[in-house]
Amino acid sequence: MTLVTFWNRKIKELDWKDIGLVKISVAAFFLMIAKLWTPLLSLDWYWYGLIFVVAGAKPIYKTYIKR
Repeated sequence: MTLVTFWNRKIKELDWKDIGLVKISVAAFFLMIAKLWTPLLSLDWYWYGLIFVVAGAKPIYKTYIKR
């Protein structure tokens, strides 16, 4: 069994509350990083929008468009 197979099996055991908690913990971690590394917060707003669109494009395509 590979490591990827192991983690895929473990992730399938999580329910929606567990996934939500993982998302919140990742968001809190990156807010902590942003607080500790101030140049990250000095970007203009449109850079964050671009990162949002680029990072979300593939999951949205894979989930809603590709069937």
